[in-house]
Amino acid sequence: MNKMKLKSMLETFYLEDLGDGDVSSEILFSKSDEGSFSLFMKEQGVFCGRDVIEIGFSLMDPKVDVQVFAADGDWVEAGQSIAEIRGPMGALLQGERVVLNLIQRMSGIATATYLAVEQVKGTGVRLCDTRKTTPGLRMLEKYAVRTGGGFNHRNGLYDAVMLKDNHISFAGSITEAVKQVKRQIGHMVKVEVEIETKEQLLEAIDAGADVIMFDNCLPSTIKEWIHLVPPHIVTEASGGITRESLQAYAGSGVHYISLGYLTHSVKSLDISARVRIGKGV
Repeated sequence: MNKMKLKSMLETFYLEDLGDGDVSSEILFSKSDEGSFSLFMKEQGVFCGRDVIEIGFSLMDPKVDVQVFAADGDWVEAGQSIAEIRGPMGALLQGERVVLNLIQRMSGIATATYLAVEQVKGTGVRLCDTRKTTPGLRMLEKYAVRTGGGFNHRNGLYDAVMLKDNHISFAGSITEAVKQVKRQIGHMVKVEVEIETKEQLLEAIDAGADVIMFDNCLPSTIKEWIHLVPPHIVTEASGGITRESLQAYAGSGVHYISLGYLTHSVKSLDISARVRIGKGV
């Protein structure tokens, strides 16, 4: 994860939360009042967000001491302490909510990814995310997917060609869309084509697609069609795939399965702060 970009993101998030200052803490505490709190898990799961904790609290005050006891990717149990933060009380309280919000979401994504990866273990299928991420949080959410054992699909519109149904409709056909794209892109850029019918599959193969996505196709349909795909073309299943249907898709013969639910509807992991007060604690 890019720490310089993370620092910039956190500064923006703090501006949103703090505005002109923390009215509550500034009234109650002086800059010399010190304390500490621990961050602890209220439920089990995969921890993700070590850099967020370390950089987030250091931005509040350079005198803040941060100790993180868990590494990204560690399975942590309910009640387990993952970090201890000491320093000026105002700095601790000002940094707490932004940090917690982020590591709860990141840990939720990492946990959901880990559980999904466990479901398909031994099949050879790789699980990846989608662009259905929270605006502004894509770097963190995609990092969380990797932390949970998954893989990233394209990071944005800029790093791969993916021809979806609307692209194809505007271009006139799969053949024409692929031809136009391949006329202009470099040899390092892959071209993925989304298909929903057997006719579209055959057209995408003939057009020279590098990756074919079976979109909103049943596992049984993919299993029936996949023998038509030459071995040099990478295959992917996507569209409405859930934890309940995941194993069936893993047995369909595709190389990749992309899961929107890893980021667009994941439940955050419950993490809290337990405060202790006084110098030297």
